[in-house]
Amino acid sequence: MPIPNPLNSYRQQFPGLSNKAYFNYGGQGPLPRQASQAIARAYELLQELGPFSVKSYDWIEEQAQATRGAIAAELGVAPTEITLTEDVTVGCNIALWGRDWQPGEHVLLSDCEHPGIVAAVGELQRRYGIEVSRCPLQATLNDGDPVDAVLRNLKPQTRFVVLSHILWNTGQVLPLGAIVAACRQVDPDICILVDAAQSVGVLPLNLAEIGADFYAFTGHKWWCGPEGIGGLYVRPEARETLHPTFIGWRGITKDATGNPTGWQPDGRRFEIATSAYPLYAGLQAAIALHHQWGTAEERYRQICRSSEILRSKLAAISAVTCLKKSPPEAGLVSFTLADRSHLKLVKVLETQGLFARTILDPDCVRACVHYFTTEDEIDRLVEAIDRFCSKR
Repeated sequence: MPIPNPLNSYRQQFPGLSNKAYFNYGGQGPLPRQASQAIARAYELLQELGPFSVKSYDWIEEQAQATRGAIAAELGVAPTEITLTEDVTVGCNIALWGRDWQPGEHVLLSDCEHPGIVAAVGELQRRYGIEVSRCPLQATLNDGDPVDAVLRNLKPQTRFVVLSHILWNTGQVLPLGAIVAACRQVDPDICILVDAAQSVGVLPLNLAEIGADFYAFTGHKWWCGPEGIGGLYVRPEARETLHPTFIGWRGITKDATGNPTGWQPDGRRFEIATSAYPLYAGLQAAIALHHQWGTAEERYRQICRSSEILRSKLAAISAVTCLKKSPPEAGLVSFTLADRSHLKLVKVLETQGLFARTILDPDCVRACVHYFTTEDEIDRLVEAIDRFCSKR
């Protein structure tokens, strides 16, 4: 009798994998059945409790605390340092708009940041007359020192450095701890804001050791949680310098008559008001499911093994050039085609049940592998790309 494949059994918990070979985890992960069931049960329970009642409010408080606790355990920080948000962009905006900006102050971005963050910094520049520039990290993918690239672009008036832990377009993993330490040597007051869209759920993390001031992330990508729930880590030393911009009842303290008296003493001060609370249960369930497979370190090692298998097999196709020449350090594998349309390839792949995406800068195709991606899926993708490149 055939021996049951434990990975195949594990993958059955993700309905989104049943009819496709999925390589878009960096955009959105497939929701596991346990998470969708937890969300449905939570909605039903809230209706039974009220939904606006003392019991429902107590349940919401319990779920919020449990969600902060589950997130904090993954990031190596205290639950009080976590603000619950909707997504990465909201977290980044909390950090960016919470400073009292002065004309002439400088924000340094990398040249690999997501357009949403670039646009937010651009609006800060328009409103407050700050200076904005970008440092060339894309060029350090295979050669060069990203720490040196950041340091060479700091200015005496630099107040914020904004970068990603894993670059969303090339898959490069930045030495974030070294960058933070180097910036602090130049100026201890420089704030480091990290877009963690591609790192949370991939890298084993201990943010307390890394030392970044703000670390914005989401639950719907590599954690495979529901869209609409994410978070922001704020370093305790940075919390008192950050003012709430979006303000609501969840972030304030009140007196006996209900009037606001100040801000919550922890990460709750940057939360606003009513949210889709059942999503909290869904994210908790998704995080717990990953623990069934292995530790964060074990999952990360498997991601790197699978991404190197994909990279090496793609590199064997003469018309394909992988952006990263050495083994990947994350699950993102970006590549270009010689004399072929990247968008057309992605569309053709999707007709065959193979899901990847294009990136505009640099112009390339990005395929993502998770720890439960199979080698059979990788082979199917590579064979389809080879066929596409062979057609005249």
